[in-house]
Amino acid sequence: MIPANDAEAAAVIAEARKARRPLSICGGNSRSGLGRFAQTEATLSTADLLGITLHEPAELVIAARAGTPLAEVERKLGEDGQELAFEPMDHRRLFGSRGEPTIGAVAACNISGPRRIAAGAARDALIGVRLVNGRGEVVKSGGRVVKNVTGLDLARLVCGAYGTLGLLTEVTFRVRPKAERSSTLVFEGLDDARAVAALSKGLGSPFEVSGAAHLTAGMGGDAPRTLLRIEGFSNSVEHRLGELTRLLVDCRAPRVLDGEASLFLWRDVRDAAFLAEPRERAVWRISVAPSNGPKFVASLDVAGARHFYDWGGGLVWLSCEAAGDAGAGAVRAAVAKLGGHATLVRAPAEVRAVVPVFEPLSAPALKITAGLKASFDPDAILNPGRMYAGV
Repeated sequence: MIPANDAEAAAVIAEARKARRPLSICGGNSRSGLGRFAQTEATLSTADLLGITLHEPAELVIAARAGTPLAEVERKLGEDGQELAFEPMDHRRLFGSRGEPTIGAVAACNISGPRRIAAGAARDALIGVRLVNGRGEVVKSGGRVVKNVTGLDLARLVCGAYGTLGLLTEVTFRVRPKAERSSTLVFEGLDDARAVAALSKGLGSPFEVSGAAHLTAGMGGDAPRTLLRIEGFSNSVEHRLGELTRLLVDCRAPRVLDGEASLFLWRDVRDAAFLAEPRERAVWRISVAPSNGPKFVASLDVAGARHFYDWGGGLVWLSCEAAGDAGAGAVRAAVAKLGGHATLVRAPAEVRAVVPVFEPLSAPALKITAGLKASFDPDAILNPGRMYAGV
């Protein structure tokens, strides 16, 4: 089922509710491997919900229908020297998928990249949505101007709900001017603990670091590499690169990457490209306090695991064998000791059907989640079980 507008989407959902027929929501099929595996009788696609409906460069706002390719939105913004600040990840290399990422899926899954540490997540930039809930009702939240925060909480609520609360039909994002220059300091040879300490020092400085990652040996290079990105006007970037180098004088003198070399490296970090192969391995995304990143890895008892860090050490990307529980027991035991949460990003469908993909909720949190689901989708027909079993 491929509705072309809100009215058609509302009619489809209302009919599905009447027939008690669960629907799986999809966009461009580039991220279909995200979330729990759930079989439904029919698919509801945003493929015909296309087009940029508003772009006001002076107001730093863009709105588009949910099925609009992300590339189209980014191309339009680029024409006016703007970009999505949160740098959304492209999952195609990780999943080996050929679909086209959509702007609606970015909002539905709260997809964010390395710049999140400086600019916030997709949820922080989402200022308006239109959606059809599980009753077949069209709901609008937020507005076109950044200062209009009416309904902002609803937009934040549905961002990251994976379509379980409603079908997004239009989204409005706050954007930012694109930096004149983007450069990266590359420090080589640091172990995990020293690297995360250096990243924390850089992030805590006044030099506006917009990317902080540590690539362990074998992640695109023979030696470990610690990365600090600086963006902005060229003269300012040059000054801040020098100041950061002096601040981290106890580290080996860094190389500086500019232009496409810096761009492509951060694209690989953003997309977890270092863990894309071999495709049959499971991939985890673990969020902890930055200082606990190396402690998590050191305490992890999973044979053959490979990892790298983003967000200053607070985000650990990890791959391991997908056999059995894909390392879930060991990963979540290590997370439980330190605090944080772990998401199983990639694993075979049969594993995702039995292993909790998202961090298991406490009983009170699960009750709240189920209550929200019931208020938006009382008959549980929209992406049932996509995030948690029975919700």
